[in-house]
Amino acid sequence: MTSPQDAFRISGQNRDSQIVITCDHASNHIPPEVFAGNLGLPAIEMDRHIAYDVGAAGVAEQLGRLLNAPVICSTFSRLVIDPNRGEDDPTLVMKIYDGTIIPGNRHLSDDDLTWRLDHCYRPYHAAVARLLAGRTAPVMIAIHSFTPKLAGRRPRPWHLGILYEKDQRLARPMLAILSSQHDLCIGENEPYGGHLDGDSIDRHALAHGHPNLLIEIRNDLIRTEIQQLNWAERLAPILAEVIAKTPITRG
Repeated sequence: MTSPQDAFRISGQNRDSQIVITCDHASNHIPPEVFAGNLGLPAIEMDRHIAYDVGAAGVAEQLGRLLNAPVICSTFSRLVIDPNRGEDDPTLVMKIYDGTIIPGNRHLSDDDLTWRLDHCYRPYHAAVARLLAGRTAPVMIAIHSFTPKLAGRRPRPWHLGILYEKDQRLARPMLAILSSQHDLCIGENEPYGGHLDGDSIDRHALAHGHPNLLIEIRNDLIRTEIQQLNWAERLAPILAEVIAKTPITRG
């Protein structure tokens, strides 16, 4: 039986940075209790971006090491239940994603949804909340990745995107520094716009006044460990500089 404690893993819990790094879509794992442990999908589909944020966990882990910050990663696929959605969001459990039908989600019962909430979604969010609550003047950095091209859509040119909505304290200086680096194509609220009500940033940062940043990296750039390390080494000093220059008090 999958335990709620299996819904997340934390690296460097005792690191003393005010920064907490999250990776909501770190894993493509499906608990065995969820539709035979495969959602009716072949392995080739579970290796795609529809199941997890390819490469994001590796970048998050390296950033945590470089910034002396704890890193919390989900350990279940976004197709089981998406921790970067509010509980009332209609896309909390996807039935079709980028052209792929998810058989195990088509006829989801109330009991199935409750199990996924209680064993995956809620334990992960409770752990994120505890990590942030244990810091003085915490800063939340969320790491995601995006596919270079959705089915039937134009290729996405951005190497990296900075997403924000209400809180721009970190986003504005981060964008200014990254945009000055001429080898990068930087997206402002690209490839998606802002945040969704009830998503992770809204729930854990905006609701408490904590400075925050959501970083999206194109996943073909972070597929290997060396690529993940290279991006972490590039981003870590910029993040440290931006956070050091931003007046931050406990929200």
